[in-house]
Amino acid sequence: MSMRPLSLLEARVLGVLVEKSLTVPDSYPLSLNALTLGCNQKTARDPVLAASDAEVQGAVDALKALSLSFESSGSRVSRYEHNMGRVLGLPSQSVALLATLMLRGPQTASELRTASERLHRFADISAVEGFLDELATRADEKGGPLVVKLPRAPGARGSFTASGPPFSSARLASSSRKPSTAEMSAKRCSLSLAVRSSDAVCGPRSMSEASNATDCDGKPSTRPRLCS
Repeated sequence: MSMRPLSLLEARVLGVLVEKSLTVPDSYPLSLNALTLGCNQKTARDPVLAASDAEVQGAVDALKALSLSFESSGSRVSRYEHNMGRVLGLPSQSVALLATLMLRGPQTASELRTASERLHRFADISAVEGFLDELATRADEKGGPLVVKLPRAPGARGSFTASGPPFSSARLASSSRKPSTAEMSAKRCSLSLAVRSSDAVCGPRSMSEASNATDCDGKPSTRPRLCS
């Protein structure tokens, strides 16, 4: 199926729902408070966000409209579950890889195997690469590719990132090596041009506040300051 791109916060919420369903099943489905804590978690997250309950609720409602999440019944407190595998027609292995990319940003196949171990244990790197290839060559009638292999930097392996509907606003980077200051600046510009003005900012400010940073062309920007 084809759908609009998700915002950074919507992708983060979806990734957290997938992650917590597998890592803390006793606490799943998630309450709004637990979901917000997962979105703002400072470990295993890139970028680190500072979303409010209201902003997370808005993202959940948007995902519900796309059938990617739903509210479970039988509880006095609203609790939410993901529906990504069913809606997109993906196996659990692919869902685990996409969730890891949405939570952690670009990864090499080796990094993905390690980072996604709590969501799915892949036998080897070849298994990871096989599912990534399937996601990268997904047919247009099924909604098109969901990951893209980024250009290989000198002396480094290429890395994958969630891409294309519904993950077009996910973070882009070029390799697993430690980037230079200039490269980090370029990445921030790339992301700020890709996401909507309602997307995440870094640090203690609310999601809706914008910084006085400049765009890639040096002009004053009204976009939120994104974490690198």
